[in-house]
Formats: sequence, structure tokens, C-alpha cells
Amino acid sequence: MSVPSSPPAPLHLAVALDGAGQHPAAWREPGARPAELFTARYWAGLAAEAETGLLDFITFEDALALQSSSPGGADERTDRVRGRLDAVLTAARVAPLTRHIGLVPTVTATHTEPFHVSKAIATLDHVSRGRAGLRIQVSGLAHEARHFGRRTAPFSDGELYAEAADHVEVIRRLWDSWEDDAEIRDVATGRFVDREKLHHIDFEGRHFDVRGPSITPRPPQGQPVVGASGAGEASYALIARSAEVGYVAAHDGAGTRAAVAAIRRAREATGLAADPLHLFGELTVFLDADAPAAAARLARLDGLAGLPYGDGDGTGPVFAGSPGQLADLLLERRAAGLSGFLLRPGVIAHDLPAITRSLVPELQRRGVFRREYGAHTLRGLLGLERPANRYARPAA
Repeated sequence: MSVPSSPPAPLHLAVALDGAGQHPAAWREPGARPAELFTARYWAGLAAEAETGLLDFITFEDALALQSSSPGGADERTDRVRGRLDAVLTAARVAPLTRHIGLVPTVTATHTEPFHVSKAIATLDHVSRGRAGLRIQVSGLAHEARHFGRRTAPFSDGELYAEAADHVEVIRRLWDSWEDDAEIRDVATGRFVDREKLHHIDFEGRHFDVRGPSITPRPPQGQPVVGASGAGEASYALIARSAEVGYVAAHDGAGTRAAVAAIRRAREATGLAADPLHLFGELTVFLDADAPAAAARLARLDGLAGLPYGDGDGTGPVFAGSPGQLADLLLERRAAGLSGFLLRPGVIAHDLPAITRSLVPELQRRGVFRREYGAHTLRGLLGLERPANRYARPAA
């Protein structure tokens, strides 16, 4: 008698939001609304569209300097979007207008203080009722370092990612520095907080020396979800040590398998192999009814920009085709060891609705994507347990 096969694990899906889209000419497309890029209404509309598609979370891009095509600093171009709203503040503004979708701002660990980041993300988790995440990135760019004046570049990848790992460790300890029941709020006795349930973290490391505790109570999730991107051994070590979600920008199945294997080896070396770790593939997408239409649209955008998108400029893998073809690709890459995907809409006005209204139904028809939200927190959507507080005494 044959044993029935178990259904495939559900696919996780997120979108990265940045300006009018990933393509430099996206802001010139019909429906792009360039005059609204720095308004709350614009970002609220994008979040609502993503939530309509039942996506796990959205990321908000950010950096420590203006966007530029030049690695040395400002490129003086005036034909591309320049400037961003603060990612954490944008996510906090969107939070009350959404109910289910996770909100994951990008934060550059380099040059920033983990104490400030910890309370900002904890606050986001409180105002979203448990839907906050954090996407950590690093910066070795000299022109970004000059905004702060505390150190000078160059920085080695090893140094940058080791600092980021300490940054995340401090953040996590600060999130735990308040026990879950530290707030008493007893008007009759006049006791608002139990001081014995607030803890100094006393972190002493090469990069940070932080006493704590935080000034913000423990987040509803206990630990908001931390993610980081991988593009080499140093970044893989950060994912392995510090993240619950790792982002992999591989161009093909073989590259995906190699990256997944390297991250898993690094995870095992840290002693955390038994802990859950989602690996998401990163992909910029241009979706149309068929491949020729998508290729033609991309070629037209390239003509406006004056050069091909993804032509050696560090943009990562690019897909142009139909929703069905993209679904095929995602399932192929999932077989290489990924559990989800972070899709970057080439043109948000066109490709975000194509993801939510065409790709998602295609994945649902194949039985690999949810038909309703089944959890109220980001950890819940990703199948992650709420962690115990490291400082709390075990119950008697």
C-alpha cells in the first residue's frame, strides 16, 4: 500500500518597495505618480496592494546617502529618482493602515547605534501589533562614512559583517531587557513597573559597549524577525549567526544551491543548525501577459534610461516574462533549497499589481500559496515560534 505524499510546504512571498520601482526609468511610466513618492498616501497604497495579495511582508529600502550609479558618491544625474523617506518611519506610518502583512524596514548597521535601532523596531512592533521585522545591511562606501565623520573607509567585508553581527546581538539583548510582565500598571499600589524584571545587558565587544536596559518594553513578538542579504562568505556568516531570514541573489539554480549550502554550513558551524532559517531568493521582475510583451516593455524602459537594466551594475538577477513562467521559476528555485522569494517590482505601478493579482492566483492554483492569512504576527506567518526571554527566571 502506497503512503500518500505530504503536501508541499507553503511558499513565502515578499516584495521590496523602493521609489517607483527598481528600473531607473520606472518613475517615467504611466501610473508611476512621481509627485507622490514622498507622501504617506503613496506608501499606504502600496502596502494595501501587497496585503491584498496575501504577501508575507514588504521591505522598505533605505541607505545612508542619495541613490547613485557611481560607487564613489553622487553621480549628478537628474534623470533618476533621488531621495527616500526614512524606512522605519514609513513602516510605522503604514502600520495602523494594515492588519496582517509584515513590515520590514532596511537599516544600515554601519555608522548607526544598535540602541536607537532596537527601540525603533520595538516601537514598530508595538504599533503594528507584532508585524515588525528588520533587514540589516552594511556600507563600506567612503562617501557614506563622511556623513558621520567617526571613521574613514575602506572597511573590509569581514569587519563590516562582524560589526553587523554584534549590532544585531545588542539589538536582540535589548529587546529581551524587559521581561514580558515587567509592566505592572497597578494604580492602587502606585507601581507601574517591576524593576527586577528590567535587565542590564552589559554587552562588551569589539564594536559596542552597551549597558541597557532598553527604554521600550519588550516587543509583542518578543524578537521581531531579523533578515540579512548574502553575497559571499562574510555575509553568509552574518546570516548564519544573526538572522531568521537570509536573502540570496543567485542567477541560476546552481548558484542558488551553492549559496544555500554555504549558508547552511555556516549555520551549522555556529551551533544553530537546529534553529529555523528561511532563505529567500531575490529577483527583479517585469511581468506581462507573455514573454515577448515583458521583453518589449523592458527594452522600452532601457531606451528611456539609456542603458540595459542589469548590465553589470549590481542589480542582481532579472526576470521578464509571464506570471506562469515566473511561477515555474520560483518552484524550480525552491527545489534548490529556498523557502521563499523577495521580489523587486521593476515598475511598481505595473509589476506590484501583476504580482498580487496574477502571480499569486497562479501560485494558489498550484496549491503552493495561502488563500487567507492564518496568523496575526510576522513570526506566525513565517512559522517561527515566539522566543523565550533570555533574562527571565524559569517559573518555579
